[in-house]
Amino acid sequence: MAQATLRSSRILLVPLSDDHLEHEVELDADPEVMRYLGDGRARTREKVERLHIERLAVAQHVPGLGFWAGFVDETFVGWWILEPPERPDQGPIEGQAELGYRLLRRHWRKGLASEGARELLRHGFADLGLDRIFAETMAVNTGSRATMAAIGMTHVRTFHMDWEQPLSGSEHGEVEYAITREQWLAPAET
Repeated sequence: MAQATLRSSRILLVPLSDDHLEHEVELDADPEVMRYLGDGRARTREKVERLHIERLAVAQHVPGLGFWAGFVDETFVGWWILEPPERPDQGPIEGQAELGYRLLRRHWRKGLASEGARELLRHGFADLGLDRIFAETMAVNTGSRATMAAIGMTHVRTFHMDWEQPLSGSEHGEVEYAITREQWLAPAET
């Protein structure tokens, strides 16, 4: 199954391609966007170009998964991802995926992160037949945690990673939120 183009009420989610590289460069160049990611600093163009190749490769690992560039009225707002688990502590690859999102700062607090994430939940459960979707962030990233809770995910665990260059706040750990297909379907059953 090829990676599908998706649509929510406001967002067109298109599979990430080379056409989106300049948008990725802009997104990763903002230190506030990158505050809780990587080394917590803006990324160079060269680093984003290397990551772009890795992002494109995600769509080749598991059919239907990958990165999506999000557009509202033809304006790039950010990207969303469903990717297979990468670490042993995240569980088996089969039947689950990790959700992620990153938006340009000027599009924060408009409900777009949760709107796009809800569409990826729908896609993952309804179209791909996944059993579980999870997301992770730093415990101190209250904005991302609020988005996870808003889309019906619940806190599963707090855990600590060994970071070569720990970010401020990493002493509080990382958090995992998750939702199962049964939980996602539950509102429709009541």
